[in-house]
Amino acid sequence: MVWSLKTPEEIVPFRTLAQILAAKPGAVYSVRPTDTAHAALVAMAEKRVGFLLVLDGKALAGVISERDYTSKLIPSGRSARDTPVGDLMTREVVTVTLAHGVRDCVNLMDRHGIRHLPVVDGGGVVGVVSVRDLLREAVVHHDKVLQEIGRERMTIFNSAA
Repeated sequence: MVWSLKTPEEIVPFRTLAQILAAKPGAVYSVRPTDTAHAALVAMAEKRVGFLLVLDGKALAGVISERDYTSKLIPSGRSARDTPVGDLMTREVVTVTLAHGVRDCVNLMDRHGIRHLPVVDGGGVVGVVSVRDLLREAVVHHDKVLQEIGRERMTIFNSAA
């Protein structure tokens, strides 16, 4: 009998981004470029998130995070109540589509030093995946792979007996 080694993803594939997003609460939180930094911070506190999309109508204009606030607003000495989100937001946003996989997302986050990826489809944002979402997915995937390997070992053991 010839044994071929399988990768974990061949044994059990990762869920798709569509499946990962479907398992999350449906809300995608956003602010407008004209909203104040204070309003964005209040929204982050109320929603218990550290990242918001910045939408100009339905178009993704940028993103704003706690990191933008601490690295851009605080050192400037400007007031959060008087500073528009558009002055602080990250404009060059790294995004993914539903066709991207978990491994693609992890690699992009690592390469760009980011913790959130807006997922776009059909010209609009359909969700956001975070490093926490991907870590949770990796843990679930790891458990499924181990269970499947255990089943294969038992099958081999029982057929040899």
